[in-house]
Amino acid sequence: MVIQEKKKDGRLLLAVSGKLDTSTAPELDKIIEEKKEEIKELILDFSGLEYICSSGLRILLKTCKYMNHKGGSMVVRGARGIVRNTFFMTGFLEILDLDQEEKK
Repeated sequence: MVIQEKKKDGRLLLAVSGKLDTSTAPELDKIIEEKKEEIKELILDFSGLEYICSSGLRILLKTCKYMNHKGGSMVVRGARGIVRNTFFMTGFLEILDLDQEEKK
């Protein structure tokens, strides 16, 4: 898994590519945990993500709840293929804020 970060004016963009599984999920969780206090908006670009497991879903759910509770937002971009199907099968399409293009 590769994570590219861009932070500006309370907005954090994390472009995640590769596989988000039990061995790589702690890396994403650590980045989010370290930065979540200082951001108002989190954008997760999953256009390069090939796979997500329950560990990754847990991080998304936890982070989404946190951002909503603090009055911020979390948006997922580019979910496709197996990742989008996983969101569909688990009901995460109803939970996550996907870019408008993703909702079509």
